Amino acid sequence: MQENLQTHDLGIDGMTCASCVARVERALRKVPGVQEVSVNLATESARIQIAASEDMAARLRRAVRDAGYTPRAQPDGAPSATASPSRWQGFAPVALGLLLAAPLVLPMLLQPFGLHWMPPAWVQFLLATPVQFGLGWRFYRAGWHAVKARAGNMDLLVAIGTSAAYGLSLWLWWQHGQSPVPVDAHAGHGTATEPLHLYFEASTVVIALVMLGKWLEARAKRQALSAIRALQNLRPETARLVDALGEETDVPMAEVMVGDRLAVRAGERVPADGLVLDGASEVDESMLTGEPLPVLKRVGSGVTGGSINGTGRLLVQVSAVGAESVLSRITRLVEDAQAAKAPIQRLVDRVAEVFVPVVLVIAAVTLVGWLLYGSGIEEALIHAVAVLVIACPCALGLATPVAIMAGTGVAARHGVLIKDAQSLELAHRVQVVAFDKTGTLTVGQPRLEALHALPHAPATEDTLLCMAASLQNGSTHPLARAVVQAAEQRGVAVQPVVEFQDVPGRGVRAVADGVTWLLGSVAWARELGVVFEPSLLSRQPFAQATVSVLMHHDADAASAAQPPQAVALLAFTDASKPGAAAAIAQLQAQGLEVVMISGDNPQAAQAVAAQLGIPADRVRAQVLPAEKAAAVAALKRDGKVVAMVGDGINDAPALAAADVGMAMANGTDVAMEAAGITLMRGDVALVGQALELSHRTVAKIRQNLFWAFAYNVLGIPFAAFGLLSPVVAGAAMAASSVSVIANALLLTRWKPRRG
Repeated sequence: MQENLQTHDLGIDGMTCASCVARVERALRKVPGVQEVSVNLATESARIQIAASEDMAARLRRAVRDAGYTPRAQPDGAPSATASPSRWQGFAPVALGLLLAAPLVLPMLLQPFGLHWMPPAWVQFLLATPVQFGLGWRFYRAGWHAVKARAGNMDLLVAIGTSAAYGLSLWLWWQHGQSPVPVDAHAGHGTATEPLHLYFEASTVVIALVMLGKWLEARAKRQALSAIRALQNLRPETARLVDALGEETDVPMAEVMVGDRLAVRAGERVPADGLVLDGASEVDESMLTGEPLPVLKRVGSGVTGGSINGTGRLLVQVSAVGAESVLSRITRLVEDAQAAKAPIQRLVDRVAEVFVPVVLVIAAVTLVGWLLYGSGIEEALIHAVAVLVIACPCALGLATPVAIMAGTGVAARHGVLIKDAQSLELAHRVQVVAFDKTGTLTVGQPRLEALHALPHAPATEDTLLCMAASLQNGSTHPLARAVVQAAEQRGVAVQPVVEFQDVPGRGVRAVADGVTWLLGSVAWARELGVVFEPSLLSRQPFAQATVSVLMHHDADAASAAQPPQAVALLAFTDASKPGAAAAIAQLQAQGLEVVMISGDNPQAAQAVAAQLGIPADRVRAQVLPAEKAAAVAALKRDGKVVAMVGDGINDAPALAAADVGMAMANGTDVAMEAAGITLMRGDVALVGQALELSHRTVAKIRQNLFWAFAYNVLGIPFAAFGLLSPVVAGAAMAASSVSVIANALLLTRWKPRRG
């Protein structure tokens, strides 16, 4: 059944707090065929793993609507990021609420100046009623749905609290009418001729402030989604198609197909991924990779859609469009990370499920307690209202997802793509960083340093190089490319081979002119029983190089049973990446243990490790691809949290086995799929930056959760003991949500340290 699972994204309007998240998840899980649900309050969306079904989308939308919320289509994964809305979008109802509330709150502002003025009761009623039942209708509707679902949420607390204040005001007005009442019962001073003091301002101002807080939240959440919006804005609307005659025509991007030839003029964005057929230019890829310097592109170079062409004209042949393009895949990774739910958020959601019922109990106890204390119904009810208002768990639901949105967004801008929230949350605990060698710590472009013909070799060095290049021709392995390139430089032509066989982690085997040739590692040669002078490996240039052995034996049955004969040793060297030593030193300075896991021979691995400052006892050499995952597992045995950094297919099992897998984007798609974090540049410094961003993001999550709980833990007792009015409680509740979002958005100002 797992093979038929699909991922469905659904936008959800009307969620206001963590309790809403829990209710929507419960409703969606009840739909037959739903396997997994993750609802995100910050993005107002749900990501659902479902079994394939024709009417599943309709059933999911109906489940959301029956739960009291409004479903909306989410075709691109994050519709709220697809446009750039006005800064003041949705402010009109908020402005109306604040305008109607202003005359009611004005008396409170005048009291410190000795001015005791209160609008007549009928004026207070006319101002409060549109706010209570017009602007506040959303709280009644959502609260009623919560009651029907036998759950609670922020809307229910606001609806109950403001209704209590509004109803108390009506009761006092009906009881006393416009007859003069002594104000000292409410304010502690005044004359007996002052107007009646009601509590319409409590209900009206609370609703206005809650609406203001939710508007500020929405505005801040749009800012947090700016990373996805920025990526989506990189897509050009049109492309310049070049036909067979060289004529150029502007066509919509939706009509561009793989194989098309596109002209890219100076200063334009590259419309799609492709290969340069003609021209040369420097291309700015900073929006995609975080690399600040332009990259030179010439004939044969790959270009990425969304990057900006420099001063030259390029003719590009399209290699990928739509969902398969690099830009779409990057956007999808960021969306996946922001839609995912961090492990810590699941704990918060469980707390939120019981939070609202507990608050209702505390409010009831507050009401009864003040009545038993001897206070009047007015005072007891107002204190209970304050408890209901201050306890709204908005900030609790936003604390984690907004920090994750900000953290993944800023990471994407600097070339670090975080595929899932769990990797982001776990990376700050990493104690050991294990690196693959070739292509990760080294440039990944080895060159053939020397070819040494062994005694009794049946041919010249050029002939042996021809056979080695023939065996490796067509392979994409870095060592294979180095052999073929060396043959081309010497003018040695390759010859066809038959019965080619790739032996993973060891080498290759093929037949040429009736002779079986093998080329592979020293370890493979020893497995096959090949004998050659071992002291050769301790001499230069083999002592600190990657060594391959060229072997052969006759293909007839008699000789096939005998071990092959070694005929040549090939020495390869690969320079370490610029800045790799400094990046590793920085990791070690932070107390992290750095390990190298390589399939190379011990001498070559130790040589690179010495250049980079990795201790000799932290090097694991001659590790086959299948053994790399076991090597990572061994590092985890002592309870250590391990990150694995690699770039090739042979690294994929180790990346998956590590607590946090980091793949270099200059590597293979398989490696990137297995890793939780993708580094968009082959820069080792990005490893430290990814770990630092994890530290900062988790710190923001903890700060936000602390403040969210602190508002409630401190606010509820203050309100219960009569030290907070409903108006102040409403302002504090709104401020809690806004402060949590503002704190998370400080992450967007992060910049990597240079040097």
